[in-house]
Amino acid sequence: MNFTSIILGLILFLNFIFAMVVVFKERRDPGATWAWLLVLSFIPIAGFLLYLLFAQNFRHVRLFHWDDLKKIGVKEIILEQLERIQTGSFRFYNESASKYRDMIYMYLKNNHSMFTEENAVDIITDGQEKFDKLFKDIDGAKDYIHIQYYIIQNDVLGKKLIHLLTQKARQGVKVRVLYDQLGSRKLTKRFFREFRAAGGLAEAFFPSRLRLINFRLNYRNHRKLVIIDGEIGYVGGFNVGDEYLGLNSKFGYWRDTHLRIIGSAVYALQIRFILDWNQASHHHPITYSPNLFPEVAPCGRVGMQIVTSGPDSELEHIKNGYIKMISSAKKTIHIQTPYFIPDASVLDALRIAVLSGVEVKIMIPDKPDHIFVYWATYSYIGELLRVGATVYLYNNGFIHSKTIVIDEEIASVGTANIDFRSFKLNFEVNAFLYDDRISKKLTDMFEEDLRVSRQLTLQEYQLRPRWIRIKEGISRLLSPIL
Repeated sequence: MNFTSIILGLILFLNFIFAMVVVFKERRDPGATWAWLLVLSFIPIAGFLLYLLFAQNFRHVRLFHWDDLKKIGVKEIILEQLERIQTGSFRFYNESASKYRDMIYMYLKNNHSMFTEENAVDIITDGQEKFDKLFKDIDGAKDYIHIQYYIIQNDVLGKKLIHLLTQKARQGVKVRVLYDQLGSRKLTKRFFREFRAAGGLAEAFFPSRLRLINFRLNYRNHRKLVIIDGEIGYVGGFNVGDEYLGLNSKFGYWRDTHLRIIGSAVYALQIRFILDWNQASHHHPITYSPNLFPEVAPCGRVGMQIVTSGPDSELEHIKNGYIKMISSAKKTIHIQTPYFIPDASVLDALRIAVLSGVEVKIMIPDKPDHIFVYWATYSYIGELLRVGATVYLYNNGFIHSKTIVIDEEIASVGTANIDFRSFKLNFEVNAFLYDDRISKKLTDMFEEDLRVSRQLTLQEYQLRPRWIRIKEGISRLLSPIL
C-alpha cells in the first residue's frame, strides 16, 4: 500500500466520521442533514470546515439577557393577559383580535409577546417616503435614538443617516446604532469616526473574532428596528442604502413594506433592541431608566404583537404564526415575499388551504438578487401552481416586502421571509396585526401591485426549458442550507 492510498483512506475515514457527527447533530431536521451529507460527499474535509462555519447550534445558549427586564413588569402583564384570555374576561377593541385570541394566547405563552391595542400604524411601501419620515422623526428626537439594521451601506443614504445621527449626538441626544457585521460588511471605522467623536455609540452584531474567519457568519441579525424617545417605532423590510430608494440600476424601483408605529407596541420594539444591543455591546450596556418606557397616550385602536425568532429558540415562532394564520384562512390569503422556500409544514398548510377552496395569491419578484434562492423559489412555486394557487411576478423593479394577510382580518409585516434561513438561521422580528382596517389596506396595496405584475400560469411554468428545470432541482436540493 503506497503513501497516497493511505492518505486517501484516512481522508475517507475522517469524512465518514464527520458525516456521522452531522447525522446525529442534525437528526431533528432531515432536510438539512441530507443537504450537509451531500456537501460532505462532494467536498470531503473542506465540507466539514464549511459545516463548522455554517451550522452552529445556539438553541441551548443564552445569547440575550437584560438584568433590568423585571423592572418593566412585562412578566406580570403577560400573566394577567393569559389569565384574562383563558377566563374570557379580556375585552378586545375589535372583532379581528377577538376572533384570533388563540393566536394571541400562543404568542403570549411561548414568545412572551405582550398584546397591545392602543396603537396608530402607518404603512410605508416607498423607500423615499420611509426615509423622509424617519429623518424627520430623528430630527425631532429629544432624548435618545435607537437604530438597528441588517444592512447599512456606505453610500449617499448611509452617509446622510450617519451625518444626521452625528448632529443629534452633538446636541446631547443619546444615539445607539446596531448593525449586522456581515450585512454591513462594507462599513469601515472611518464611517463612524465623526459619529463616535460626537458621543454616538455603534456596535456590530456577531463580529468576527478572527481577521479572516467568522464561525458565526451564517447566523445573522436580520432585524430592522428604530425607536425614538420610546414613542415612535419602525419595523419592516427596508435597510439603509441607495438601492432601497430605487437608485440601483440592477433592481430598479424597490417595493417594500415598513410600519411606523406610535403606541405601547413601541415598548416591545424597545425591549428587543435593548436585548440585541446588550448582546453586542459589552462596554456600553443599557440599564433601566423610566425614560426608556415613557407613558404614551392612546392614539389608535390597532391591536398587535411584536414577535421575534432566531436560532437560539427551540420553537420557530414566526413560522408557527404563518402556519397558524394560513390554517385559519376561510376566504383569502395574500402573500408578498422576495424568497419563497418554505419547509414542508408551510408548504402543506398552503397546499391544504388551496385544496379547501381558499383563494391563495402569492407575489414574488420577476428578477433575482440571489440566483440559487431565485431558482429554488421557482421550484416551490410550481408545486402550488399545480394545486391551483395564483402566482404573480412583480415587474416594476424588485419586491422585498414580507407580508401575509388573511381574510382581510389579520396580517403580518416584518423582516422574516418565507424560507429556511428566516425560519431557522436568522434573528428576525415581525409585527402581527389583529386589525381589519390595516389588513384591508395591505390587501388593497397587493391589488394595486397587480397593475405592475404579470400572472405566472401553470402552462407557462410547465413549458420552462430543461436547463431551468436542472437549476431548480439543484437549488431545491441545497435549499435547506441556502
